[in-house]
Amino acid sequence: MATFQLSSGNLISGKRALPIFDGLRSSRPSFGAPLSVGAYGAGLDRRSFRGLTVRAATTVAPKYTSVKPLGDRVLVKVKSSEEKTSGGILLPTTAQSKPQGGEVVAVGEGRTVGKNKIDVSLKAGNKVMYSKYAGTELEFGGSKHLILKEDDVFGILETEDVKDLKPLNDRVLIKVAEAEEKTAGGLLLTEATKEKPSIGTVVAVGPGPLDEEGNRKPLGIPEGSTVLYSKFAGSEFKSADGSEYITLRASDVIAVLS
Repeated sequence: MATFQLSSGNLISGKRALPIFDGLRSSRPSFGAPLSVGAYGAGLDRRSFRGLTVRAATTVAPKYTSVKPLGDRVLVKVKSSEEKTSGGILLPTTAQSKPQGGEVVAVGEGRTVGKNKIDVSLKAGNKVMYSKYAGTELEFGGSKHLILKEDDVFGILETEDVKDLKPLNDRVLIKVAEAEEKTAGGLLLTEATKEKPSIGTVVAVGPGPLDEEGNRKPLGIPEGSTVLYSKFAGSEFKSADGSEYITLRASDVIAVLS
């Protein structure tokens, strides 16, 4: 069996190894063990790929005609990815953003909290938005679906615009403040140097989380208040008019400003 050592300058299958981004730092792949080539192909030390996750959709055979979620799970038909930009430019598959919205097609029977039976608050036909990497992907009936927990759904879309999102549970919807155009000294900032805002106005709040007895605990964040929130929390969206919104858990709101 032949064994050879790879370094960041080596070529793999005739192509130079691409850089790996660790946070904001770019680095070349690091192979801690030799690459062995033999009768069973090439093998790399799995420690080199500890952060790599590959997820593929589970295909449901045509003989199954329905999928019934259990517990507090819901089945969502995924909205298709945008294939063009707003200017009409066709996007390649690799550049299309992963959808975070879809339509509920089935719900579970709910769950028990304390002595109370809690039904799923979602219904078939609801248009929802959900956490980007949540759930289990399914290919069912020729369409992409997700089975995910109700808690991974952060809101119901009452219109096609995210500004009309109705948050669920302990989520809040915030309209993000515009980035400062100038420094305190009056210097004009370019797009690349503008600091990402972490301040905004609360547009809508969810009904609150469930306590140990299954009762809702209202959130103490009033609509219309200006708040400071964790800079890297939540999911960001743009409304039809170009305004930026973010939805996050109430626990990610740090302070109310006045």
